[in-house]
Amino acid sequence: MIDGGLVLPLDELAKQYDPYFFKVADPMKLAWYTKEDGHVYGYPNASSSPKDFERYKELKPSNQTFLVRKDIYEALGKPDMRTPEGFLNALKAAKEKFPTVNGQPLIPFGLHEFTDTGNYSLESYLQNFLAIPMEKDGKLYDRLTDPEYIRWLKTLRKANEMGLLAKDIFVDKRAQMEEKIAQGRYFAMLYQRSDMAAQQQALYAKDKNSIYIAVDGPANSNLDPPTLAGDGIAGWTITLISKDVKDKARAIRFLSYLISEEGQKDLYLGEQGVTYDIIDGKEQFKPEVLELLNKDRAAFDKKYGASYTFWMLMDTNMMLKWQPPTAEPFKQMEDWTKGKTVSFAAFDGINPTGDSEEGIAANRIAQEWGKTLPRLLLAKSDEEFDKIFNEFLKKRKEYGYDKVLQYQQKKYEENKKKLEGAN
Repeated sequence: MIDGGLVLPLDELAKQYDPYFFKVADPMKLAWYTKEDGHVYGYPNASSSPKDFERYKELKPSNQTFLVRKDIYEALGKPDMRTPEGFLNALKAAKEKFPTVNGQPLIPFGLHEFTDTGNYSLESYLQNFLAIPMEKDGKLYDRLTDPEYIRWLKTLRKANEMGLLAKDIFVDKRAQMEEKIAQGRYFAMLYQRSDMAAQQQALYAKDKNSIYIAVDGPANSNLDPPTLAGDGIAGWTITLISKDVKDKARAIRFLSYLISEEGQKDLYLGEQGVTYDIIDGKEQFKPEVLELLNKDRAAFDKKYGASYTFWMLMDTNMMLKWQPPTAEPFKQMEDWTKGKTVSFAAFDGINPTGDSEEGIAANRIAQEWGKTLPRLLLAKSDEEFDKIFNEFLKKRKEYGYDKVLQYQQKKYEENKKKLEGAN
């Protein structure tokens, strides 16, 4: 959209119509999103600079979790699942002891959906759980060929050989997975906790012991704690202003208002007297509003539209001062991640896109990986696994991996400069 000239530069709009924008925008985020032409076209939500990580280290949660169904996990004696042996034994025991859930077959292990470019759970999630470094001595590190990572992919291949990977996980899309989470059919999952909040709530309402809890998951041979991703500086989504906008002044002023503390408070707490009041000297949700938020998020969104129902520019750091303590059944999952998050800001946005030579190569490699990953898990033996993996590495090289790596390294070094410069 930016390259195609479909959006307007925010800095120019701000200079012309609303200098207040520069007062409320984070200079580090502006530096991050400044393009080669010197302009900024988008502003991110859910974005944290390395400074934010230092400031909120013990408060910052991650979305990345290894979850188990509480009642089944406890019935198995809370097994340690950090080692390949412990992991396989626990899945096997779960399947033997609890072959069905409400008349449906138990799914021993759940993941994000497989797409044509791979699977989140088996890439950055697993690599972060194994605390695999992103770089070594200033050079980007190839996490994909790390021995710890290969060891765990082979563990999952073994799990499949033992009949512990249900066919469902290779074909299910998000809608089917949500239905199965709501039925409590997975024993363990490498999954992002915020993506199953509604299902967790439904399980909690039915039976408080059938919910999912976060536990220590796959670890490297040293059993190092995981290095989980918090929100990156690039954020989650970005907001842009179309070149066809009818009222430029109004558009940039609205954007400035939304990212200001006033706008954030309105998006989060809503309207005083309706959704929040000053209670015990603190601005917080009224009890009946909070109760609905904790009980039925969809109904809360419809009735009140607060607590970032409209998340397009939410500031996940600013909200910490208004946020009520997380209620069960979500508190345990969130608390487990705190203190384990690290800033991956310097690695944000380093992948080539579009129709540049590197972009095309990166796309071909990603598509090839998307085909290879399920085959690795379905391989009949470790020897077959090695053969498939080596074929992939060969193709990766042929498709232009060296060019992609060169591009990524250059971007990573630029990112480091940007972050240091805005400090």
